[in-house]
Amino acid sequence: MDNGGHQGSGLAKSAWSDADFDEMGWHDANIHGLSVQATDDILPRLLLDLDYIVRWVRPVPPATHFSFWVSPATLVFADVWDLEGDLEGDLDFKGTIPDLEIDGLHRLVLDDGRQDLPLWHIEGHAFELKFRASGYCQYFRQAPTLISRRALPFTERGGCAFTEVGFN
Repeated sequence: MDNGGHQGSGLAKSAWSDADFDEMGWHDANIHGLSVQATDDILPRLLLDLDYIVRWVRPVPPATHFSFWVSPATLVFADVWDLEGDLEGDLDFKGTIPDLEIDGLHRLVLDDGRQDLPLWHIEGHAFELKFRASGYCQYFRQAPTLISRRALPFTERGGCAFTEVGFN
């Protein structure tokens, strides 16, 4: 396959954009890092390091659990403004910090004369982010791996990274 595609998982290419929004889904993707990055322009960028579930694989009896094609990815939103968020859970660092697992990512076009900057809403199981951005690009940094969990082990995913290049 061309453009970093991966036959086994069904991933067609290694870089996707907001033009592909209707074909993508972030349910149960784990966020490992978040960065707000200044640019030479007025508005910053928002970068998320996540494990993206490319495909859920139904169990074949006698197996009873799903397996998952997972790839570490960098999701980059451009021209970000009006960023707000909420994080629930114990943040005193004495216990565990809640996983930042995405429930859904929504794109809303508001009737406020700024259709070029939709409202993005990332809903998580213990957090949420809302912001305006002109669009996004998502880079799959490695070919997807078939695993029994929805997130890659930290060492296998190459740690936390914000690399903006898809695999070949």
